[in-house]
Amino acid sequence: MLDKKGRNIDYLRVSLTDRCNLRCIYCMPEGGVEKKCHEDILRFEEVEKIITACGALGIKKVRFTGGEPLVLKGLDKLISHAASMPGVEDISLTTNGILLADMAEDLKRAGLNRVNISLDTLRADRFKEITRLGDINKVFEAIEKCISLGMVPIKINAVLMNGVNDDEIGDFIKLTLDAPVQVRFIELMPIGEGMKYFDKCSMKVEEILERFPELVPVQSDNGVASVYKMPGAVGTVGLISPVSCKFCGDCNRIRLTSTGAIKPCLHSAEEINIKPYIDDQQKLIEVIKSAVYNKPEEHHLDTDKKSETDRMMFQIGG
Repeated sequence: MLDKKGRNIDYLRVSLTDRCNLRCIYCMPEGGVEKKCHEDILRFEEVEKIITACGALGIKKVRFTGGEPLVLKGLDKLISHAASMPGVEDISLTTNGILLADMAEDLKRAGLNRVNISLDTLRADRFKEITRLGDINKVFEAIEKCISLGMVPIKINAVLMNGVNDDEIGDFIKLTLDAPVQVRFIELMPIGEGMKYFDKCSMKVEEILERFPELVPVQSDNGVASVYKMPGAVGTVGLISPVSCKFCGDCNRIRLTSTGAIKPCLHSAEEINIKPYIDDQQKLIEVIKSAVYNKPEEHHLDTDKKSETDRMMFQIGG
């Protein structure tokens, strides 16, 4: 699918729920989120129809996110459906990893190719502070399980926060020396709960290169990360800069919220409700195609220092 700027949109991110079993300080309200009515959330059968329509339009990659997608039952069946779609070449998952170790084998069998695990600290006490809940050992178990299953390289997503976890940058980089992982440092974005921390805690990923000049650039997979490597390391380090150096010109993705809206741009207020068209495949295809064609050219985080979307990050998906 081409948008009006000629970008090839072949990547669909599907947020399955806004619920999560953690309460990360820059993402979730401390008290959690108000539960939506069952009829407000897309059923898996409806998600399957949307993925089928997107596959017909040229979507090649599908990522399932949340909230936390693993709190939902039956995800393996949804993954299996997506993997069976003609043209879909890659199925991935973003998760906090708490429930992953016990589910990884079934998910891989269903067709899951890759996992991104959100982990902002390697310290148990700090993990409790940042997530307000959870056992970091379960995340470590999930990483080891995925490695044992050959689901590599595992991408570990760490939101970079000055004064919160920037003293662990070196420890994260050390993980890449002997393990098939890509540690990805992501700039804190001024969206939702992140607005409370942005002025005080935001920092540019370029500061990592200043602190660790021994990192050398390597050829990337054409994703959003600039990829580096320590000499002799098994894994790699990715730097993602949505604020200081946006990558809108190469953006290839659209997002589906759990309530049935297409978001052509993460930081745009624009959304297209496609729930009314789910049972009319031809109309559904037309609406999605139009949404893609009119995808905004760029966001303005670098100048406005605030996302234009009214949604919280857990309502959109990572």
